[in-house]
Amino acid sequence: MTSPPAPPQSRRWRRRAEARPEEILEAALAEFIKNGFEAARMEDIAKRAGLSKAGVYLYFESKEVLLKALIRAKITPLAEQAAVMAAAGAANPLFALRAIADMAVRLLRDPSRLAVPRLVIGLSARFPDIAEHYRTHAAEIALGALIGLIETAMAKGQLRAIDPRAAARAFIGPMFFEAMWTHVLGGESGLGDPEKLVESHFDILLNGLEVRA
Repeated sequence: MTSPPAPPQSRRWRRRAEARPEEILEAALAEFIKNGFEAARMEDIAKRAGLSKAGVYLYFESKEVLLKALIRAKITPLAEQAAVMAAAGAANPLFALRAIADMAVRLLRDPSRLAVPRLVIGLSARFPDIAEHYRTHAAEIALGALIGLIETAMAKGQLRAIDPRAAARAFIGPMFFEAMWTHVLGGESGLGDPEKLVESHFDILLNGLEVRA
């Protein structure tokens, strides 16, 4: 025997309850950006989310838990997307690497995408468990995908025999610098033309700097 459908008010309440964690995360991120992680208060996060302080604690027991949830909500999906692109591009790994680089530099144009990494970098010395959470739920996923693509490219003869871990870091390095230079240090962005930046990056990565006979 099937249960009768929930009345409209009950369905609205359920949808609202299901949306609460996302609303709290958005409120927490706004407070962390505005006041800094350590100065942000749970009651202010609750007020911004339209909840009582107890309502926030119903979903998240601390600011550390909130930030870890933000990592999983905002950054893990991007790392997983890179992993999916790497797996789908195994037949042509260099093309897949370019596609991942293109995605990365376009994301770098959006400061909101870098809000969580900036918070983690600033807190990593004082909150090593948050740094570890970021590493295991984001950085290691993306790095593993890149290492796998580089190993596949070597196996196909597209790249010479190199240390794939060092090559993956060389791949990431310029984009990481661009993020730090622009969004942390306030320098002028080099992303006026993302496609040109990717092409230059790959030219240097694949061909090097040294003039050869």
